[in-house]
Amino acid sequence: MKIMAIDYGDAHTGIAISDATGTLAGFTTVIDSRKAEVVVQEILRLIPEHGVTELVLGYPKNMDGTVGPRAEKAAAFAETLRQAAGLPVTLWDERRTTVDAHNILFNNGKNAKKRKKVVDAVAASLMLEGYLTRKRLEAQRHE
Repeated sequence: MKIMAIDYGDAHTGIAISDATGTLAGFTTVIDSRKAEVVVQEILRLIPEHGVTELVLGYPKNMDGTVGPRAEKAAAFAETLRQAAGLPVTLWDERRTTVDAHNILFNNGKNAKKRKKVVDAVAASLMLEGYLTRKRLEAQRHE
């Protein structure tokens, strides 16, 4: 069971894919495109290549928890992915993941130019780690 987390952005989309056990992020990459069709095609290429069975898409709610234009765009993209990939897509509250990703990279000595290249993949990894943790906790509760 491999899960792909997607941090969908205007120009860059971060991708993180779990290991086969579904316990931690393994593969990461960034899709550099402003075109949704290109992003979808690249995701569709990665799914069979990595054996992905589930998708988690960042759902950028406003800091007060309300749904704004960016979250609406993500929900529409989720529906496009469901239809194109035929896989379940979970919307995941991604508030602060990009901020946290910048902080992690800054604290590890990455300059602004280097951070810009990988921040979306790190944000996707943070989303994936959060989602995998929640799944583990839910599984433990049902044992």
